Amino acid sequence: MKKLGILTVIFSIILMNCNTDKSKTKIENLEFTKTKHKTDTLTKHLKPFNPKLPTIGLLMYNGVLQSEVIATSDVFSKPDGPEGKQLFNVITIAETNKPVTTEEGMHFVPDYTFKNCPKLAVLFVPSAYDMYAQVHNEALINFIREKNKETEYTVSNCGGAQLIGASGIADGHKIVTWIGGGEQLQKDYPNLKVQDDSKVTYLKDGKFLSSNGNLTSYIPALNLVEIMTSAEHRTFVEDYLYLDRLQNWKQ
Repeated sequence: MKKLGILTVIFSIILMNCNTDKSKTKIENLEFTKTKHKTDTLTKHLKPFNPKLPTIGLLMYNGVLQSEVIATSDVFSKPDGPEGKQLFNVITIAETNKPVTTEEGMHFVPDYTFKNCPKLAVLFVPSAYDMYAQVHNEALINFIREKNKETEYTVSNCGGAQLIGASGIADGHKIVTWIGGGEQLQKDYPNLKVQDDSKVTYLKDGKFLSSNGNLTSYIPALNLVEIMTSAEHRTFVEDYLYLDRLQNWKQ
């Protein structure tokens, strides 16, 4: 009887250990499932760099107006219709890999630097409220100058026209800048054909596109995405962004 009692106790301990191990396994599997789900959720939003696709480069620097970066990424990152096919690589570029602080105070981490930036189909040059530091940044000006040699299109928004002027790449071409900045731009860069910014919101002259900037940065982005794809895709992007809702939005 004593032997039977001892065996019963031993069996009970073994059974308890087995059940405890199974419980641990269930918890570990549950945590793995949660982690895997989170990873899958994040992964589906990633757009891997595809060297076969045209690359759209968004230039950044401290003090940049973030709307001029976001507008372009908004337009060119949208897929091709319901199929969800990726049409472009959309990347951000800065002089170093340190986070860029925008005029609005947000911190953007660049994808590439001037040294490792891949070949670009398009370079978008945004602005800041104070362009002095950028216009006198030789590394920045040289980057724009060199990348323009390979781009199909080079786009400036707002005060980004000053960087285009400083680089000399658009001499002899029409350009527009922020509202009120045209007169000074023409004085600083007499080889540019500066247009009346009180009347001209956007224009294209050859490979160069320009706009008044801020939210009007959507205009060159949309016009260019239509040139590089189709009118149907532009309409799809506009619908995707609910841009039609901005018509008569004050009513």
